[in-house]
Amino acid sequence: MHVTVRGEVQGVGYRYTLRMIAREAGASGWVRNRRDGSVEAEVEGTPAEVDEVLAWMAEGPPGSHVESATVTDAATTGERGFEVLPTQ
Repeated sequence: MHVTVRGEVQGVGYRYTLRMIAREAGASGWVRNRRDGSVEAEVEGTPAEVDEVLAWMAEGPPGSHVESATVTDAATTGERGFEVLPTQ
């Protein structure tokens, strides 16, 4: 799944906490800040793994305020692990 999260989601530990949540859930993918202030991610795994990560993304870490999360289908890569990528 491809996800774009908007709101107060930069400078609050969102990406690094998401990496921890995704790894604990067994999901793969990546997350990065966008120059427009949003956070973008791709999440891959079983339906249960992805649902767990998406549920967390809709809430975010303490100090964040998620206004919206847009979720669309994305091609799977088959890669394992979850990484924080540079801002784009």
